Amino acid sequence: MSASAYKAVIIGAGPAGLTAAYELSKEGQRVVVLEADPRYVGGLSRTVEYHGYRIDIGGHRFFSKSQDVEDLWTEILGPDLLERPRSSKILYGGKFYVYPLKPFEALSQLGVMESALCVLSFLKARLKPVRNPKSFEDWVVNEFGERLFRIFFKTYTEKVWGMSCREISADWAAQRIKGLTLGGAIRNAMLPKRNPGDRSQVVKTLIDRFRYPRLGPGMMWESCAEKVRALGGEMLLGRSVTACRFDAASSEWTVAAQTADGATEEYRGEHLVSSMPMRQLVSQIEPRLPENALLSGNSLHYRDFLTIGLILRERNRITDNWIYVHDPAVKMGRVQNYKAWSPEMVPDPHFCCYGLEYFCFAGDGLWAMSDEDLIALGTRELEQVRLCKAADVVDGCVIRQPKAYPIYDGDYQQQVSNVRQALDAHCPNLHLVGRNGMHKYNNQDHAMLTALLAARNILAGENKYDVWSVNEDGEYHESGHAGERSAT
Repeated sequence: MSASAYKAVIIGAGPAGLTAAYELSKEGQRVVVLEADPRYVGGLSRTVEYHGYRIDIGGHRFFSKSQDVEDLWTEILGPDLLERPRSSKILYGGKFYVYPLKPFEALSQLGVMESALCVLSFLKARLKPVRNPKSFEDWVVNEFGERLFRIFFKTYTEKVWGMSCREISADWAAQRIKGLTLGGAIRNAMLPKRNPGDRSQVVKTLIDRFRYPRLGPGMMWESCAEKVRALGGEMLLGRSVTACRFDAASSEWTVAAQTADGATEEYRGEHLVSSMPMRQLVSQIEPRLPENALLSGNSLHYRDFLTIGLILRERNRITDNWIYVHDPAVKMGRVQNYKAWSPEMVPDPHFCCYGLEYFCFAGDGLWAMSDEDLIALGTRELEQVRLCKAADVVDGCVIRQPKAYPIYDGDYQQQVSNVRQALDAHCPNLHLVGRNGMHKYNNQDHAMLTALLAARNILAGENKYDVWSVNEDGEYHESGHAGERSAT
């Protein structure tokens, strides 16, 4: 237990937690970061090393409309950030389609009859759109038509979420693909591209270049953690938080954490910055929150996923950053090609490393499979979709990622609202940040921006900045200039 209180106790060493720690440390504030992982910082943005091969968990492009975030990345990593071309495809019906979709190419590959039906379906959707779309399906059908929705969106989306597109809130579509309409895609295909060096006006889903750390995204957060330590901050790994207690008399938080050997430690702080899953935090707060808030917190759901890293002999079968697998015959959702992100991710040029992504729920059949069986499954499915020959696979590993995605089901907004009201009423100096902390499907730049604003609120001694406004309207998430918005 610390002898004196910290300015802030920070839960989680992902992009949000580390950004908050770095911002506060630079201003001379004493902070401690508690991270459950015993080895890695970075959370979902960590890079796992296996026999010298570096595996990016989830795939991360470093591109933001927030100048504060762009500047922070440069400040932390500088020359170790590479400029990379974006290349991705959809695999559907044994054919590859460039993604984001190029309408004329996509329609030509679908064939004359299917293309005609897709165009008619699109026109029908424009003439008779679903009013006030509530579900992901309604939103996408409005933008692309029923037929293109079923071909290019339905299968992959339902793999990701494990539920019908009719059960997924339209909010998710608004955040992830707002601005990517069929008309916009056609304009993007036909009009000359601007110089990518100016990071000019572009729908985020359509960006064709981005920055990337030469040793993977974990390199960014490992460097950030070192900078926090150098500034006097404490970075403690292998600490699983078990309780968060607020003492009204002292106006301090006490956070209890269990170490890997079972010991319990406590840390006191004037402020608590939490990027842990909202459901988990709500259950740990003392004094106990009102029952309706506990019920709402427990009603929040998450999607988990696992990455099967396969090391193969290099046959140049995949040259893209990633491929979305829209094939219902296989469970695999996406394939990453780490060498295309950065050549330094792969130590031997005669080999390549693919990351096969499978979406599941912790404890289900896929999650519970042994690593050996999962590697065999990944090898079979990669061969089945003709992206490798099984004989080329020489090694593999499995990385499980719990609570990777907060689920946007039909009533999640009401549940989050109930939790927020209870926390505002009963938990002074508590700051929720990041994807899981806010139960908000943010990218890492948005997670970082929430943490920057939270840190600035702490430094100001008042809530000057609205953390919840970050990425509130899908428009900010998906369109605009790189670096156009400042956190101030």
